[in-house]
Amino acid sequence: MKQTNEWDSAWLKRIADSLAGIKYGSVQIVVHDGKIVQIERTEKRRFDSATRHAGGEGVLEN
Repeated sequence: MKQTNEWDSAWLKRIADSLAGIKYGSVQIVVHDGKIVQIERTEKRRFDSATRHAGGEGVLEN
C-alpha cells in the first residue's frame, strides 16, 4: 500500500478546505493521467418559500 507523502497531504488539505463550511453543494475532483489537476466547488443557497417569492434574503438554516 502506498504511503501518504507531503504531496498527498497537500491535496487532502485542499479537498478538506473545499468541503469546509459547505451546507448544500458539491466538490468535484478532476483527474488527468492519474493525477489531480483541479478541484471544483459548487455551493447552493436555499431560500424559504415566503422569502423566495418576496425577493428577500431569507436563507434556510437546517
